[in-house]
Amino acid sequence: MTGAGFILAINLFVAGLLAASFAAIAAYDRRREAARWLALSYAIGMSNFLIEFAIATVGTSTLLVMASYGALLAALSVFNIGIARKYAVPVPLVTLCAISMVALVTCYFIQDLSRQSFMRMLLYQSPFFVLQAIAAGIVAQSKGRTALDNMLLVLLAASALQFLSKPLLFRAFGGTGDSPDQYLSTIYAMFSQSMGTVFAMALALLLLVILVRDVLSDAHARSETDTMSGLLNRGGFETHASVALHDARRLGLPVSLVIADLDHFKSINDNFGHAAGDAVIVTFSGFLRSAMAPHHVAGRVGGEEFAILMPGTNLVAARLFAEGARNAFASMAVEGLPSTKRFTSSFGVAELARGEGIGDLMARADKALYLAKNSGRDCVKIAPRPGGRRSDDDSGAAISLT
Repeated sequence: MTGAGFILAINLFVAGLLAASFAAIAAYDRRREAARWLALSYAIGMSNFLIEFAIATVGTSTLLVMASYGALLAALSVFNIGIARKYAVPVPLVTLCAISMVALVTCYFIQDLSRQSFMRMLLYQSPFFVLQAIAAGIVAQSKGRTALDNMLLVLLAASALQFLSKPLLFRAFGGTGDSPDQYLSTIYAMFSQSMGTVFAMALALLLLVILVRDVLSDAHARSETDTMSGLLNRGGFETHASVALHDARRLGLPVSLVIADLDHFKSINDNFGHAAGDAVIVTFSGFLRSAMAPHHVAGRVGGEEFAILMPGTNLVAARLFAEGARNAFASMAVEGLPSTKRFTSSFGVAELARGEGIGDLMARADKALYLAKNSGRDCVKIAPRPGGRRSDDDSGAAISLT
């Protein structure tokens, strides 16, 4: 076996491994549509290598040459679809199809040109350059790129340029042989296949790292998220709230915590069923998500208990938020329940004091919530300062802004 043939065999084996790797990710998380397309791309790439072997073994024919060329075009086009799915960019399907059709027609007609023609090699490789450049453009269009995504962008651009460099390598290393079946015995073939291996593996490995990162990130997010409400669960809330407290202290910002509890929740389940209770939770959670600021941290910290950490918000502003939330929720109808039925909620509010952690702050807000529930519910109470001191503007009585 020639050196180029050996590298071609390695390419075939590697493409199979990469196709299987992407397929495994797609099977593990069926939402990873990009992984399915990438697996298909490398599987199609395997057919290109098999056809190259066939040409070297049984001899050349226009049909085999066109099939090999078409397989590589298809692999790169499907690769671009996978990249577009990964980065939520519209798939340029019409452009990909147009490039592939023009390239196939061009490939058919350049068969009559000399295999030592620079123009023939340039026309042969240009569509691959364009397709790989489109992939780089797709990544460039995406928003919120990380360092890994920027690395992929650079690598795709370099891969596109390596296709464009092949006509120069073709001239430097003496061409591709007098016929397609002699291709694998040329020095150019060895360099061309080696470059293809390096870039194909580098791109695939980086994409695998990016996809695995996304899978792990989503799994971590799901572990911190309450399924019913879509808010953080208690563990996730405490983790994110601790980070927010640290950042607020570093910036010298006030921090307040609002804890809310749905009133008479057991009676909702008893009178209307657990599905009705779930609907009330979903309605209240949706309201909180719409009312809170992007930098707030909200979670469902108990069965019918919710917490909203508000960095950059003092006690007065947090109390206004709680009172507004209380009034707004009391006027909301819940889907699936009688249109005249309304539900109320009670609130406890506390502002972070010096030396407190998230546990201390939640304990004081909980005490205020307990006072609100013992005062008839459907009201807002302010937590005493540490050591039993009342806040300057409230003695712990229920307040109303109406």
